[in-house]
Amino acid sequence: MRFSKAFIPTSKEAPSEAVLVSHILLWRAGFVSQVASGLYNYLPLGKRVLRKIENIINDEMSRCGAQEVELSFVTPAELWQESGRIEKFGKELLRFKDRKENLFVLGPTHEEMMVNVIRNRLTSYKQLPMNLYQIKTKFRDEARPRFGLMRSREFIMKDGYSFHANEEDLDREFEAMEAAYKRILERLGLEFRIVEADSGAIGGSGSKELMVIADSGEDTIAICSHCEYGANIEAALCSQRSEIPEAPEADFNKFKTPNIKSIEDLSNFFKIDSFYTVKTIAMRAIYEEEEKIVLFFLRGNDTLQEVKATNAAKALELMDVSEEELKDAGLVAGFMGPLDMNNFTCIFDEALQNADSMICGANEVDYHYVGVDMKVLKEAEFADLAQVQEGDGCPYCNGTLSFTKGIEVGHIFKLGTTYSKALKAEFLNEKGQSVPLIMGTYGMGVSRLIAAVIEQHHDEKGCVWTKETAPYTLNIMVSNIKDEEQFALGEKLYAAFRKAGLEVMIDDRKERFGFKMKDAELIGFPYTLIIGKELVNGNVQLFDRKKDEKIVIEASKAFDGVMDIVK
Repeated sequence: MRFSKAFIPTSKEAPSEAVLVSHILLWRAGFVSQVASGLYNYLPLGKRVLRKIENIINDEMSRCGAQEVELSFVTPAELWQESGRIEKFGKELLRFKDRKENLFVLGPTHEEMMVNVIRNRLTSYKQLPMNLYQIKTKFRDEARPRFGLMRSREFIMKDGYSFHANEEDLDREFEAMEAAYKRILERLGLEFRIVEADSGAIGGSGSKELMVIADSGEDTIAICSHCEYGANIEAALCSQRSEIPEAPEADFNKFKTPNIKSIEDLSNFFKIDSFYTVKTIAMRAIYEEEEKIVLFFLRGNDTLQEVKATNAAKALELMDVSEEELKDAGLVAGFMGPLDMNNFTCIFDEALQNADSMICGANEVDYHYVGVDMKVLKEAEFADLAQVQEGDGCPYCNGTLSFTKGIEVGHIFKLGTTYSKALKAEFLNEKGQSVPLIMGTYGMGVSRLIAAVIEQHHDEKGCVWTKETAPYTLNIMVSNIKDEEQFALGEKLYAAFRKAGLEVMIDDRKERFGFKMKDAELIGFPYTLIIGKELVNGNVQLFDRKKDEKIVIEASKAFDGVMDIVK
């Protein structure tokens, strides 16, 4: 490609709302342009990167025996009504009616559509397993689209769905897909971690996320110092506390605690570790047909993890409750406790199971109970509610957990029969029984991967594309286009590299060397062959973008010298 003919609108300026490096650089280097909030065009360079990522995905899926399809972007709303997700997805699901008043949605994900494709077509265990996938535009009506391609409303996603006769075969495919996703990220040159995760609105179990490590990531992940354990903060577990503080000695009693409302004040008042206090958090749980106050209890030194709490309450979402609302419900802010709460849904963190010597609110202004033995709560519901902390022990080895930031670029689930039951997708098993298909789903954010590469690979000058993602491997820069010798050598090498199958661009613009060099660094060509003043000495220079250094090569040996390095 000739730079003089290419559409590469580079810019010194960045969008005013851009804060992430990837957003700034992809815009400035002419890879994308913005249409509206959360909507982007992929310009020629961006499309080349996109296609390269897609080709790697297609290659790895082919190795696994997955077959590519392309489903309609527009989905009949009745499929979402069948699955029960049309309300659960909320306002992110863009709905519209056609001229005949039929309701449709723009697909943010395609579980329902894929099940509709295979139901009544995969009817026997002899046809299983089956793995179908697509690379497709999706749409989620984000309330606050931001960060460029990282959180847009319209995005490109690889979504795959597997169908099985039994759980054992699902486990096998899940492991195969996890391995394939690892290979994809390795080929893209990304540092990543596969972590345990919450299933969210998709449903199912066996959920894992693929996280690209980056300081700009929105997700906090806990990783072990010794083993490969990693988990999104929403799903992270830790081992039991190894050092237990000395327990306070007190018989069960009600104790006056004037104006002692916080865990910190309570610990100071009784001169105890907050480990022996009970923290009570009231939240308004929102369900499809009702909402109610749910009380969550955990040790005072722990923090409630809201996603865990939402899942434990089986709610759509949780909202804060004001002191006025608590008062109207008969609850005393600052003095709530787990005893005598039969009129409310109460959920206890697992760390409180069989705990004793505890201090908790007495549900009366200025009073707490001391010497509480949690075993008296015989019908209590326990769940993992607490958020892990840095320094906690790993649940699988003797390592410790630390936090890092990650960009979610993939998510895989064991769906089971969540969707096949709802949409009545059944097959005849070996016994001739009609049973629901067992499913897995495997998503990867293709457009997000473009941004993730730049978040990990950039410097103050611009993009630093990895070998597998660069739009062009080599940029031939003719320093002075009016110099006949420079121009002739540039054209000769350009033709030779193209014939050899190298992805090459020639910068034949009538611009200053400094201007063209800044563009080359901003765009991030892995290598730029500079044909300039050194040619009078029989030399050219090869600029290595990643190393930020120039290598002198004899002009007569330029072709072989460059090929040896770039290949």
